[in-house]
Amino acid sequence: MILDRDLNLEQFISVVRHGEQVELSAAARERIARARTVIEQIVEGDTPIYGVNTGFGKFENVQIDRSQLAQLQHNLIVSHAIGMGEPLPAEVVRGMLLLRAQSLSLGHSGVRVEVVERLLALLNADALPVVPSQGSVGASGDLAPLAHLALGLIGLGDIEYQGQVRPAADVLAELGLSPVQLQAKEGLALINGTQLMGSLLALALHDAQVLLGTANLAAAMTVEARYGSHRPFQPDVVGLRPHPGAVAVAAELREFLAGSEIAPSHLTGDGKVQDAYSLRAVPQVHGATWDAVSQAARVLAVEFASVTDNPLIFPETGEVVSGGNFHGQPLAVTIDALKVAVAELGSISERRTEQLLNPTLSGLPAFLTPNGGLNSGFMIAQYTSAALVSENKVLAHPASVDSIPTSANQEDHVSMGAHAARQLRQIVANVQTVLSIELLCAAQGLDFQQLRAGRGVQAAYEYVRTFVPTLTEDRYFRPDLLRLRGELVSGELLRVAQAADTQAPAPAKLPDSGDEDRDTTSRH
Repeated sequence: MILDRDLNLEQFISVVRHGEQVELSAAARERIARARTVIEQIVEGDTPIYGVNTGFGKFENVQIDRSQLAQLQHNLIVSHAIGMGEPLPAEVVRGMLLLRAQSLSLGHSGVRVEVVERLLALLNADALPVVPSQGSVGASGDLAPLAHLALGLIGLGDIEYQGQVRPAADVLAELGLSPVQLQAKEGLALINGTQLMGSLLALALHDAQVLLGTANLAAAMTVEARYGSHRPFQPDVVGLRPHPGAVAVAAELREFLAGSEIAPSHLTGDGKVQDAYSLRAVPQVHGATWDAVSQAARVLAVEFASVTDNPLIFPETGEVVSGGNFHGQPLAVTIDALKVAVAELGSISERRTEQLLNPTLSGLPAFLTPNGGLNSGFMIAQYTSAALVSENKVLAHPASVDSIPTSANQEDHVSMGAHAARQLRQIVANVQTVLSIELLCAAQGLDFQQLRAGRGVQAAYEYVRTFVPTLTEDRYFRPDLLRLRGELVSGELLRVAQAADTQAPAPAKLPDSGDEDRDTTSRH
């Protein structure tokens, strides 16, 4: 990939998860060099410019002698690398390297080209500085985590390379790289930014997009297993309250359910007047998540194209401006909203699982086992789902409403966006498991059906049955859950269902509002 002004989520994932190599474009090199010229001119003069020839934070009024400017930047990195906690996952660190290089390449930071090239050299070699997960307050950016990232460039700290954590200097030597000797402004440019928050958000957003489609599929499977009505998903119903997410979710539900033999089978003789909210309100609930995911994607697109350090360099005029682009609040608020939205996918999924397991609600065998009593079936699977949903309620509490001033009140409002981003990552992981439990139960529910489900649902059901057998008696089925969860996370299960929809003939016409069955517009 050629790194220039534009970076999208698909490219980000290709680099961070699939190892695509990255190089700077010629235009990016020119932009970086023009901004560096401004810094070099400042160094030759006596005008105090924050972070170039002054101290940092509360020490902003302390001017630094020209002979000590390189030491100033070195001291900044080593003093700020004081994070704690478990190391960040490799993919998060890869994302930080890529996003930091991207922001610096826009040409308003004042670093040398070789600094950006070194970030990309570590990324391309998959030589990843060890970055502790705790220590960021989200303004001035992710200071402590990014300082640990920068340690690797200057040959300090540790780097994980080829499965081993080793001293950074040793890894650089093996790669034929010398430690970077930071010059004026470069240390500050490396650590002032939102790249921890951005990397975590980008990864979680990608996974949430897959999760949302799979949640729609899981809901459709449960609707079929539960003899649920398709009528609430029709365009005329959803169109009376046409939030974009609700419209999109309803359309996908209709695709998954098209061609169902189950729906026509209970047009008569079904005593239910209406389904539970967790079935008939899927477009509205999942749709709200769809809208939140869409908003997060818009915010992330802006962030990918942003300069987030301080001060900012304007090569055209030579102006250097102290601003607030490093502040994490735009991401923090977005992440907090996405936390709630993704958690709700788990909340409603757990209720659909209950709809499948409870014989009073489902009309299916209790806990979906044909020989209850001797066997417990999926009883405890619902416990696990409930536990994770409840854990998400704590994680979804907004981090961005908190702020503790730092640097002797110079930095008197911070975003806590890194907290929110780490919580979001855990929420996504929890919901992936919750939905996998629903899918296991829905597949078991479909085993009791004698008719074929809608094409997308049927394809997903048959695919699940290629690696998870029907539960006829109790067994250790955590491995089944883990395998199904892997298919969910990879997106393969969703692709199977969507492929069945695109290859199918036109769906059969569903009953309209005039049919005398329980699927009538009078249901409320």
